[in-house]
Amino acid sequence: MPSSSAPEPGSGAPIARPTVRFLLAHPAHFIALGGGSGLSRLAPGTVGTLWAWVAYLVMQLWLTPGAIGWVILASLPIGWWACTVTARNMRVADPGSIVWDEVVAFWIVLWLVTPAGLLAQCIAFALFRYFDAAKPGPVRWADGLFKQRDAAPGQLRWGLAGFGILFDDLVAAFCTLLVIALWRAFA
Repeated sequence: MPSSSAPEPGSGAPIARPTVRFLLAHPAHFIALGGGSGLSRLAPGTVGTLWAWVAYLVMQLWLTPGAIGWVILASLPIGWWACTVTARNMRVADPGSIVWDEVVAFWIVLWLVTPAGLLAQCIAFALFRYFDAAKPGPVRWADGLFKQRDAAPGQLRWGLAGFGILFDDLVAAFCTLLVIALWRAFA
């Protein structure tokens, strides 16, 4: 698991906009930045979710639903590590360019709603983006849980920050799935 109190690398300023060079500098950066989808200047979370959707459709071509479940399960601790390392190297607790949280959370949504037609997948996408971006109720609570607002500079616990990056998106996925389940129950 990620170290929860790794020292900040260097004393430089936070990296606001990662570059392709940063993306390729470490495997964790490549993962956390969604293979480059997080480099988008416009709505990186949405671009990362779209990348997740395409990647899921490709996985469906070669993997069984059970195998996809194992990929998702493995993606959680790997993503925690990647988000922790990347946030620490960017010196930002929850950079918008980290999109692995959207990727793995949306994979969970698609995995649990499939088989689903294009309309149902579009609705799942829209619901997930709403919960992730607007952060209503439980998603807002989950987003604030690991922010460490009271941490002194240099005392941020990066492992908690990495987990927090993932956690609010997992709650957004749960909320998305709850709405879909209610929709299916009453449809």
